[in-house]
Amino acid sequence: MLPAIYPSSFFVPDGGLHAYGADTIDPYRRAAGYVDRILKAEKPADLPVQAPTKYETVINLKTAKALGLTVPPTLFARADEVIE
Repeated sequence: MLPAIYPSSFFVPDGGLHAYGADTIDPYRRAAGYVDRILKAEKPADLPVQAPTKYETVINLKTAKALGLTVPPTLFARADEVIE
């Protein structure tokens, strides 16, 4: 077993150690604003391209313990989700 950091939280519940990446649901929420603007006759070509604005951190403590790693308290403070 090797420690790894993944770009998506989907890997963490299945044994991944840590994930840090763009929130996977936020772009869908923001897409509603684009649909609204298009339905109000704005041209899609005139709409700006948006970069992710919300990121998430997920930690799997079970995997950390299996690897003999200690997770620093500062990482706990930043985590959006901790899997035990």
